[in-house]
Amino acid sequence: MSAPLPAQEQAKAEEQKLSPAELKKRAKAEKQARRAAQKGGQEQDGDVGASATAPNGVNGDSNTTKHDSGATQQQHAQKPKGEKQQKGQQQQKHGRQGAQEVESHHKRTGSQSQPLPIRRRPSQSGAPPVVQKPAPKKINKQVELFSHLYTQPRRQSIEGVSKDIHPAVLALGFQMSSYEICGSSARCVAMLLAFKEAIQAYTTPAGTSLARHLTSHYLSPQIDFLKSCRPISESMGNAIRWLKKLIVEIDPDTSEQDAKDDLCERIDTFIRERITVTDQAIATSACQQIKDGSVVLTYAKSSIVERTILEAHTNGTKFRVIVVDSRPLFEGKSLATSLMHAGLEVEYLPYSAISHAVKQATLVLLGAHSMLSNGRLQSRVGTASVAMQAAKSDIPVIVCCESVKFSGKVALDSIVLNEVAPAEELLLPSQSASAKPAKEDTSEDAEAKPKSLSDWKDIANLQILNLMYDVTPAEYIRMVICEYGSLPPSSVPVVHRLANEGM
Repeated sequence: MSAPLPAQEQAKAEEQKLSPAELKKRAKAEKQARRAAQKGGQEQDGDVGASATAPNGVNGDSNTTKHDSGATQQQHAQKPKGEKQQKGQQQQKHGRQGAQEVESHHKRTGSQSQPLPIRRRPSQSGAPPVVQKPAPKKINKQVELFSHLYTQPRRQSIEGVSKDIHPAVLALGFQMSSYEICGSSARCVAMLLAFKEAIQAYTTPAGTSLARHLTSHYLSPQIDFLKSCRPISESMGNAIRWLKKLIVEIDPDTSEQDAKDDLCERIDTFIRERITVTDQAIATSACQQIKDGSVVLTYAKSSIVERTILEAHTNGTKFRVIVVDSRPLFEGKSLATSLMHAGLEVEYLPYSAISHAVKQATLVLLGAHSMLSNGRLQSRVGTASVAMQAAKSDIPVIVCCESVKFSGKVALDSIVLNEVAPAEELLLPSQSASAKPAKEDTSEDAEAKPKSLSDWKDIANLQILNLMYDVTPAEYIRMVICEYGSLPPSSVPVVHRLANEGM
């Protein structure tokens, strides 16, 4: 029998059989085992040295011989070389055994760390799968062609209003939003009167002047609040520009109270000269177009048209009035009621009866939201159809408009410059609330039941557009009467530069 191979030769033979990756893994394990053995040996040496001096020359506790540290050093220096070699072989043996144990542990577990939890599908687990319902997709109810007009919803409550807003302006904003104050001229007058109260309540802060602080820090928030309730009209815009220019021109040496009193007095003058007296002058001029036996056709309601008709009736002219009205504001009802109480013969027709009304009419009087620089009329939606029908029948169309409503803007259609009112205003009052159902509808019956217009938000392909104004072409207009006299639509930009840009 052959003698057994030494331990070192046996280790070399095993290393030749292993791959480089396994050798690297094995060396790493041996290194860890050696570190563990050295750490354990140091702990054992500390325990032995604490009890007594080691009999085989192992390091003892230096505290046992406090006065003879040199003897301990000599004892370490005189260790036999055979013991060191024997200790090295024992460490190698322990290292190989530790490597084999670590390698076998790797084969069993695959990693020294704890295994990660396995995620199971809901179908593999005992719990039933949770079905998540997709969130309902929000349906866009804005008409894409007029998306630029959907700036912000009209303010209907006081929530989020700045504390700097004056109570008079606050009340005016909600009155405009609910149509309690309707009409371009009426809104302009109410705005200037509210600004009068706000100016009287204003106090200039220390370190600044009234001319600089009043416009930017006080009036601007008031104007922004009014815009959030409803977009301002052209006459309101012209009045705001005039007021800002007036504030900037205030003499810095003027006392605060005198400056505020002067502003309020100038506002009263503006209302009197540009609106009140102007309306009277326009009515006096326009009533001359109404002859005995005339049939005057008007649409919706205009304060200046109402004054013109009443002026003609006061002068003793015998004529008849046809008022055409439409949803949702039904402004013509108020006009018809006012004329009827004044003793006039009034015929009230819906918008669908325009053709019938034009056949009887001899004159068409229209109010204006604004007159554009290209001679076109912007007024309540539906005015363009009335003017077109009258022009086809060769009936004169006369527009009564103050110069404060003249604009430097140009529009060819009703898309760019307009106002979108809430779509809910076009809905009819619900009749289902008064009728009580005999029995409750099941889910199948509810799905089969046809939806009404009140459910328009739930109907995917239905959008409601509620425009406030339309644009009437200049060729349908025979004459424009303002405080400067009767003029053709082409002269509107000249009067605008004279009246508004130079004021």
